[in-house]
Amino acid sequence: MVIDNDNSFVIKIRDLKKVYRVGDDKLVVLEKINLDVRKGDIVAIVGRSGSGKSTLLNIVGGLDSPTSGSVEVNSTKINDLNEYELSKFRNKHIGFIFQFHHLLMEFTALENIMIPGLILGIYPESAIERRALELLEKLDLTSKKDIKPSKLSGGERQRVAIARALINNPDIVLADEPTGNLDNQTAENTKDLLFEIIKMYKRAMIIVTHNRSIISDTNVKYSLEFGFLNPLLDDTN
Repeated sequence: MVIDNDNSFVIKIRDLKKVYRVGDDKLVVLEKINLDVRKGDIVAIVGRSGSGKSTLLNIVGGLDSPTSGSVEVNSTKINDLNEYELSKFRNKHIGFIFQFHHLLMEFTALENIMIPGLILGIYPESAIERRALELLEKLDLTSKKDIKPSKLSGGERQRVAIARALINNPDIVLADEPTGNLDNQTAENTKDLLFEIIKMYKRAMIIVTHNRSIISDTNVKYSLEFGFLNPLLDDTN
């Protein structure tokens, strides 16, 4: 049930549609997507490769634009923001975790984590560093704070990327296959740490994944097929 006046919703998606044009042909990727995400929800979205999962995340995160429909984050319709406003809003309110960490190789783990906070520019550098060190400790990476990504393992790099996504205390975390590039045990450990932190800070998260362990641990599950988003009744799919 949709309750439009309930401010506990941090994401509201209404009649979202995405169409790509290839020559004279139209490819409908997303069709009439409606989704509400509450503070504290961890939402899993599953579906076959090419079903539009990453496109949906990119639109929710303001990295792509819908053909029609709207995305509201914290009561702000991000479709109505100009490029500068959207960039500022995204950096403050939305954290991204991707399958590949995209760390800056010339900076240390600590510096990589601090960068979004420094760009945001509303907290003193000392406060950003304290926050980054706190996240490093929670992710069991304190001893790696001065190490550059080339000297870190795959799991360590992804945990640094998780900390970077959380440095500005975003309301929403969008995760696209965050354990897809890790071995099974590292993926399980990374998932446990990520979920622990998300729950500790009471953030909302949408996570695109094929990992069954991740799917089983989320409290809301959807399947995206043929452009339509439907509740996932069987998480073994």
